[in-house]
Amino acid sequence: MHFGVSTFVTDEGIAPVALGRALEERGLDSLFLAEHTHIPASRETPYPAGGELPRMYYGTLDPFLTLAAVAAVTSRLRLGTGIALVVERDPITTAKEVATLDLISGGRADFGIGAGWNLEEMRNHGTDPHTRGQLLDERVRAMRELWTKEVASFDGELVRIEPSYCWPKPVQQPHPPIWVGGNSPRTFRRIAEYGVGWLVVGLSPGQLVQRIAELREVAGPEKQVLVYLTRHQEEQVDEFLKLDVAGVLFQLPTVPEEQTMPLLDRFAELAAARR
Repeated sequence: MHFGVSTFVTDEGIAPVALGRALEERGLDSLFLAEHTHIPASRETPYPAGGELPRMYYGTLDPFLTLAAVAAVTSRLRLGTGIALVVERDPITTAKEVATLDLISGGRADFGIGAGWNLEEMRNHGTDPHTRGQLLDERVRAMRELWTKEVASFDGELVRIEPSYCWPKPVQQPHPPIWVGGNSPRTFRRIAEYGVGWLVVGLSPGQLVQRIAELREVAGPEKQVLVYLTRHQEEQVDEFLKLDVAGVLFQLPTVPEEQTMPLLDRFAELAAARR
């Protein structure tokens, strides 16, 4: 059973190196980092959870640079994006960043991806929100070509790459695991096509039972599920672990180091009692 941590790393919380060391020392399995390149001041798109947008959204560090710093001081911890906003990223550059992280970490990268929710944020990157799903799929397909072919090319409607060399190649074969976030009708078809599993958030154990059954029907029995536990769901960890899931990711709030350590101690205790 996998026990990891998901968080927003900013300049106001624990530093990446201290966080990575603390997670590995406590025997936790992974670190998944959120991404937002910026938050437009217009704030047109409502926060999906309701209310004001939490402060940590405004200051997220670049996930790949942050995970590279963590990779340098750990040897076992899985290093993931949760989620990388592929619709706001150049696929060639992102393919190189993922492969580089996988190489320097010795094959510990996990690539969590999604289409995003902040419409004005993605518009600033030149992305049409109405076609972001298609763009996500084409960029992921293009990256898979870059990771697995010596001379790679891609010819889609929104993404085109002429025959090119792109190195390094990932250590993990054929490429790092792709975890798909989201809850749209297309999510499970994405997992069936190119994902190792589903990053799920916001569902109760009762709701997740039915959704896992739907996932298996669409994508196959081998696909995995990682559950993001919100703070109020920690008391339900045993209910989630009774389901057909690969593991859970404890939600770590973005707070200074002295406040972070007791929280990690509690996560480690929860994990150790259930292994």
